[in-house]
Amino acid sequence: MDLDDAALGPGAVTARRAWMWTLALIGLITAVRVAGLFASPVELYPEEAQYWLWSRHLAFGYFSKPPMIAWAIAATTHFGGGEAWVRLTAPLAHGVAALAMAAAGRRLYDGWTGLWGAVLYSLAPGVQLSSAVIATDCLVMACSALAVLSYAGWLTSEGAEGRLGWAAGLGVSLGLGALAKYAIVYIALGLGLHAVLSPAVRRRWRGREVAVAAGVAVAALSPNLLWNAAHGFQTVAHTAHSADWNEATDTASVRSPKAHASLITARAAPGFLLAQLGVFGPIPFVALVVGAALATRRRRTEAAAPGWSADGALGCLTAPALVLILLESLIARANANWAAVAYVPAALLVAAWLLRWRAGLWLWLTAGSEAAMMAVFLAAAVSPRAADAMHMANSFKRARGWEAVDALAKGAARRLGPSSLSAIAVDDRFTFNALAYYGRDDWPAGAPALTMWVRESRPGNEAETASPLKDGRRVLFVDIGGAYRQEAMRDFIHVRPLGAWKVWTDPRHFRDVFMFLGEDYRRRLRDPRTGLPVPA
Repeated sequence: MDLDDAALGPGAVTARRAWMWTLALIGLITAVRVAGLFASPVELYPEEAQYWLWSRHLAFGYFSKPPMIAWAIAATTHFGGGEAWVRLTAPLAHGVAALAMAAAGRRLYDGWTGLWGAVLYSLAPGVQLSSAVIATDCLVMACSALAVLSYAGWLTSEGAEGRLGWAAGLGVSLGLGALAKYAIVYIALGLGLHAVLSPAVRRRWRGREVAVAAGVAVAALSPNLLWNAAHGFQTVAHTAHSADWNEATDTASVRSPKAHASLITARAAPGFLLAQLGVFGPIPFVALVVGAALATRRRRTEAAAPGWSADGALGCLTAPALVLILLESLIARANANWAAVAYVPAALLVAAWLLRWRAGLWLWLTAGSEAAMMAVFLAAAVSPRAADAMHMANSFKRARGWEAVDALAKGAARRLGPSSLSAIAVDDRFTFNALAYYGRDDWPAGAPALTMWVRESRPGNEAETASPLKDGRRVLFVDIGGAYRQEAMRDFIHVRPLGAWKVWTDPRHFRDVFMFLGEDYRRRLRDPRTGLPVPA
């Protein structure tokens, strides 16, 4: 032990060593992930291309998401326009989240619990996937982790001024989290739940601390609230629609009852619960369930205790997302990642439980197996040949072939004479987003803007809202899959097929690309009840 260590004392030395190990491990994981992004040839998923498209036109809100993801992409693509620059925020945000959880664990428990919480979080399968693509989850989870850290700081701070500062940090984290994804509300609900269940926490809150936390959160979110108010609350309405509360008995049953039934089955409660094994990891998720069951069976609850407990705080922050999304899966449907914010506090809670249960072997087994999984995933992402050899090519098929589709569309435009076209149109948002990204620099001179053929009576996504097909004198139409091909053709007076192509995404799957020249666009009437085109 050196002189500095002797001055600090054994407890401080242990905490410092744990923090140095945390910095080293999280730094290494993040660096490997960033390097993997720049080495990977994987094209953008259409959703990623959509977020990139938003970043070209910065605003305080968008059709389906709050604005932070567009702001983040605008910042990283300032240095380059390739796929890695678009995705760079993802591994960096998860690195920030892991360090915030380690700092929270250090305050609530000790440095080594914080370290293991950061490791469990960073190596969770869902976080591994989220670190390789740009989506809203990485940002909301980073903000959730900062909120957990702020709450831990507020709980453990003795001075009134210190608690006020942590309350302000909590408000900032929640407000910025809402600018990333509205799922941050589950963390806010967890804070309320903890106050309801713990008299000690209720007594601890001061009026000005509540006012500062709430005021700062609302102030941070206010630009998006004002944008939504000016745009008919588009983002809020889309978020509610995605939850599918009414669609199970209304619109979807009119359109395709069989398809909707299969969707509910695939995303119903049993499937949602099984999917959580793949989001959080099998061992951590089982430990979370077992620990929750043991906690609920204890006769002495936190409400009867003289103070608060770290376990109770983290449990309350974890519960709302898992419970409410499970209920959602019982009523309608739920995607596996909808409860992702729960696993930010849950990673720290599970680490604390496993250490307390002297189950260190399970921690090492989790870390080892998930680190091996990360290595395999990175190898598949960096090398298409390795992905094919490991039979993982199907996992990347949605991110393959878009550049080739763009090249086909450019070739057709050149043959037709780009200046003679009034529009280039597609019939689904995935194709629109992909062509917008991969055609960003080198479409033929004189080519018109990319547009969306709007199938229904009202726009159903950002592309249909911002770039609907209007001028149809001479339209190059690019169709993939053929789901709406005949309907789109019937909106034109004259149609000339240009050809059909297959763009292979892996050895067994391909994109069916069909292009036609449509002239004299005459949009047919749409059924007022279903919104669909009236049959000819």
